[in-house]
Amino acid sequence: MHFEKSQLLKTLPKQFFASLVEKVGNISAMGHDVINLGQGNPDQPTPGHIVKRLQEAAEKPLNHKYSPFKGHQYLKDAAAEYYRREYGVNIDPNTEVAILFGGKAGLVELPQCLLNPGDTILVPDPGYPDYWSGVAMAQAVMEYMPLTEENEFLPDYPSIGEEALQRAKLMFLNYPNNPTGGTATKEFFDETIAVAKKHSICVVHDFAYGAIGFDGNKPVSFLEAEGAKEVGIEIYTLSKTYNMAGWRVGFAVGNKSVIEAIELIQDHLYVSLFPAIQEAAATALLESQACVDELVQTYESRRNVLIEGLKEIGWEVTAPKGSFFAWLKVPEGYSSQEFADYLLEHAHVAVAPGIGFGQYGEGYVRTGLLTSEDRLKEAVRRIKELNLF
Repeated sequence: MHFEKSQLLKTLPKQFFASLVEKVGNISAMGHDVINLGQGNPDQPTPGHIVKRLQEAAEKPLNHKYSPFKGHQYLKDAAAEYYRREYGVNIDPNTEVAILFGGKAGLVELPQCLLNPGDTILVPDPGYPDYWSGVAMAQAVMEYMPLTEENEFLPDYPSIGEEALQRAKLMFLNYPNNPTGGTATKEFFDETIAVAKKHSICVVHDFAYGAIGFDGNKPVSFLEAEGAKEVGIEIYTLSKTYNMAGWRVGFAVGNKSVIEAIELIQDHLYVSLFPAIQEAAATALLESQACVDELVQTYESRRNVLIEGLKEIGWEVTAPKGSFFAWLKVPEGYSSQEFADYLLEHAHVAVAPGIGFGQYGEGYVRTGLLTSEDRLKEAVRRIKELNLF
């Protein structure tokens, strides 16, 4: 017996990168050594002191009972302390923090929390494809904000148009940016807040790569800008900062009404996270951040190896300012999909085609800094042999 999927499931966007995984798998199955730079999965282990805390917490019988629906207070307190220490931002842990099953869950939930069918949401293009999933579930309408190299991969609000801004109820931003590696300034966030106040738009800043800035520049939190909590929230995940991608833990901080809405929907979906993971997450946020500094140094060193190597073979590329991705222009004569397929087939190097991130991603491919420097050098060597540049 076959049961038909709901109309909602049929409207969900296709997972573009499933095809990349399949292609990589096919080439690997033929016996080829594929250097996979197309994924966004951290390759380093979770720091030992965090793992140890999980092990100890897992032995506590109390942690095997249901967690409070909204999560343990100690993790909310830790999130508030983290923002005070790192960004000088005061957060009320009782009303301005929501614990999330990873950042993705919050991003997908938010359109369902704040939008009705037919409402408009502003999304970056190129941008993280899972933004589209929550929009589809809310039956909302997307208005794209082009991110161009000429504008340092920041939205140009005047070019969006007054009518679209008037219609918009929600806006997604993401800096350091996936996929472009661009970063935001406090001045840009000040401008964003002014636009949001004028048009009554809720801003959701995806701060997934908040710890990863290069050349001595620490990424700016949206909440550092005056008035940010009046118009929106920031979503933080431990996945990238502490190599805890598989642990599925993050939090949202900011506007009380938005936090309340997130916690309400989650009351109907979950009974919060396994408490041992919550204890380990608090440890990550509160204890020494030396592991984070070391991780950023690792990514910066890998970035330098990759970018300098590509420049040496004649590929005109720009170094990312943050995140663990590089956004590279494809050679003339190729679409992003054609070029990604060519590299995979002839060099056995996998990259993500820019079109998978939106219309304005065409003309680029995204590469991850999530493998060793030796493997990055080998990828450059293989690309050089193709004589494309």
